[in-house]
Amino acid sequence: MANNMTSTQPTVSPFLEPGLRTKPRSLAILQLSRDNLLPIYLQEPSGEHDGYAEGAVVNTRYGSFPHSTMLNVPWGSQIRASKVDTGSRGRKRKRGPKDEASRDDAAEENQPETTTDNNNKDASEATGVKQAVADDSGFIHVLPPTPELWTQSLPHRTQVVYTPDYSYILHRIRARPGSTIIEAGAGSGSFTHASVRAVYNGYPSSAENKKGKVFSFEYHEERFHKMKKELTDHDLDGLVHLTHRDVYNGGFLIDGKSPGADAIFLDLPKPWEALPHLSRSRPTFGAKEGEDTTAEWVSPLNPKRAVHICTFSPCIEQVTRTVSAMRRLGWVDIDMVEIANRKLHTIRDRVGLHYQTDRGVNVSPHDVEEALERLAEIEERVREQAARPRDAEDADTDMKNGDDAAAKKEEDKEQPPYQTPWIDGRLITKGEPEIKTHTSYLVFAVLPREWTEEDEAAAFAKYPCGKEKAVVGSIDKQTRKKERREQLQKIGDRKARRKERDAKIAEAVE
Repeated sequence: MANNMTSTQPTVSPFLEPGLRTKPRSLAILQLSRDNLLPIYLQEPSGEHDGYAEGAVVNTRYGSFPHSTMLNVPWGSQIRASKVDTGSRGRKRKRGPKDEASRDDAAEENQPETTTDNNNKDASEATGVKQAVADDSGFIHVLPPTPELWTQSLPHRTQVVYTPDYSYILHRIRARPGSTIIEAGAGSGSFTHASVRAVYNGYPSSAENKKGKVFSFEYHEERFHKMKKELTDHDLDGLVHLTHRDVYNGGFLIDGKSPGADAIFLDLPKPWEALPHLSRSRPTFGAKEGEDTTAEWVSPLNPKRAVHICTFSPCIEQVTRTVSAMRRLGWVDIDMVEIANRKLHTIRDRVGLHYQTDRGVNVSPHDVEEALERLAEIEERVREQAARPRDAEDADTDMKNGDDAAAKKEEDKEQPPYQTPWIDGRLITKGEPEIKTHTSYLVFAVLPREWTEEDEAAAFAKYPCGKEKAVVGSIDKQTRKKERREQLQKIGDRKARRKERDAKIAEAVE
């Protein structure tokens, strides 16, 4: 019984619980540089792959990295490049005995044999995969997938909602573990992954076991299928319900039932056309032609809570029409926000004339003394040049000798003491040259819950009104004076009892 229950448990997404180490068939983010990220699915070595004897290989400008070197390592590990035969890629050349012998000899020369190496070699021979040999061309870092890293590395199908925007949006729409979110306009899936993490409190084990969930809608069919595949690969099927639908006409119901949403995010060109479907009762504003008004109205919203909404619009004209529709449909606390995010990089500003061959430095005088020394050197060279003879041959010889002497003088000049790069220079901040964002206006609003007579009766039973014994402002002045005298009398009695007790203690001590 226990084994059957364990086998039916869903696989937890690496976005939610990545574990401590990398695993096969799992998503990993390779950090090539600070702003260059590459998502890959790690493959277990099972033989030659695409012409590589080491199995699946990732080729970058920093070297080649077989998947076997990135498996079963702690997240955040630095992975060194490996020596692979990139020339045979695509041709799938059959390796001869000489090639194999030469590669074996190179591997033995570069790596000494240890117990670990022998185990890896045995495992490689068992799987038919060539053991990777470390190279000195470069390195990368393997990182666990997070919504922030996925936003920077995902394949762009549409404009994405970046981290500064969706972090503020999730805060304003009160997304928390156990919430239900409606998202219209899935696009590239940036907001979808972030919202899943915000509402995640476990996978639902049955229909009655309610957990946090995201109901996402996408109109474009090709984007829908790509998004569906990504959610399956990321093990998010149980937490995201993706639907291919035009929400302007089809609304937000799931098989005719209400998802019971607590929060809503609309990334649509015309959000005002979708707002009538997000009402607690059938709206009189925004009804479509030919719509059946006699059918029973089913609201996609949670009837027991106030619902928070956010619309994402790039144009102010869209905001104007959206706000007008919200006011007609009963939304309150309408607010518009624009996020202007810019990263500041902290670096050391190395300034000085002795940084002649270093990159990324400001080759200019560090202070006035260094500038005066450089000017004095230039004036001395000018005077020496002026004192030289004017004869052509002698001038050429003297100029050559003068240049050699000047070069020797520069070499003999005492160099400033060397300082490590991480403490050399002033600590400054610089803004990023390219801001990865786009113009977006975020409109927030709240739709209060409907208050019925049953709700009023239940609240009155829990918090009864009109039977309070003492309420501020319900008694007259004389009564308040009387209560005050009684309080003072009690205080006086306590003081008298305290004095009597102190006297008895003093007598007992004497």
